[in-house]
Amino acid sequence: MATIKEIAALAGVSRGTVDRVLNDRGAVNPETAEKIRKIAKELDYKPNRAGLVLAAQKKRLKLGVILFSTGNPFFQDVLAGINEKAEELAGYNCTVITKQISFGVEAQLQAVKELLAEEVNGIAMTPYNDERIRNCINTLYEQGIPVVTLNTDIENSRRIAYVGSNYTRSGATAAGLLQLMTSGTVNVGIVTGSSNILCHTERIAGFLKTLEPFSDRIRVVDTVEIHDDEVESYEKTTTLLSKHPEINALFFAAGGVYGGCRSVEALGKKKAIRIIAFDLVPTTRQMLENGTIAATICQQPKIQGSNPLSLLFAYLTTGENPEKEYNYVAVDIRIKENI
Repeated sequence: MATIKEIAALAGVSRGTVDRVLNDRGAVNPETAEKIRKIAKELDYKPNRAGLVLAAQKKRLKLGVILFSTGNPFFQDVLAGINEKAEELAGYNCTVITKQISFGVEAQLQAVKELLAEEVNGIAMTPYNDERIRNCINTLYEQGIPVVTLNTDIENSRRIAYVGSNYTRSGATAAGLLQLMTSGTVNVGIVTGSSNILCHTERIAGFLKTLEPFSDRIRVVDTVEIHDDEVESYEKTTTLLSKHPEINALFFAAGGVYGGCRSVEALGKKKAIRIIAFDLVPTTRQMLENGTIAATICQQPKIQGSNPLSLLFAYLTTGENPEKEYNYVAVDIRIKENI
């Protein structure tokens, strides 16, 4: 197996220079760096993982996590996955610092600032889909602080990986379920979280695209944003159904499912409206059991919490990028009969 010493000898540089190039630490002349990488590739150099993990223990790594949102119970299951992985990583002197915040760019930027003050080495985050967050992620990468996005992604950023659902496919799955579970004319109302959260918009895009062949009988009449807030969901769903009494199906593309379902029940429309939602938090389970929700699509929240920390730790200890950029969790459809 090739060693750093052998690469240094062939490149005519010091072992320290080779280490800086292979681990992206410090400035090295671009021509020299390219020469070192070429030699390492030709020799099929692989870092000593056991040694790197031991080195990581001495470094006392810190990982930061930023989650949406304080009012969405789904993230309690994500948090459980984070806490389990944090307990495991503690054995390697790796600390995990978690921050739960509300929707918004400023809140997210402030959370990043606070984590940097804690001198974290990497961050896992549910990114707000905004140019300032994208620039922040890119700046972090340039500073040697990798970011893994979880639950929702952000386009054209330098995050090293994404962990979560394939939201376009999940939206398509919801549309397929609606088509199978209905007959005749269907007028759909969409209740979503925020147009600034990529996973919400991708779910809706997949939903609408899949419904195109059925446009002769299924149409979307209106969409409301409720920011994953149960009270706002109750109020806006009530307004939506009052404004459009013809609605006989609801697609909940984000959180706030319980508030919206309580509105349906309060209006006496439980039997008249077919509801498709996501996740299996206790209140959604309750609505599935009593027949208010027809089906819900789950997305393995504990894996979404634990896997980003695994990817960050591996990256920081080996210097190697994750094997896959997109780490999708399985689509799991639940109905009353299989919960």
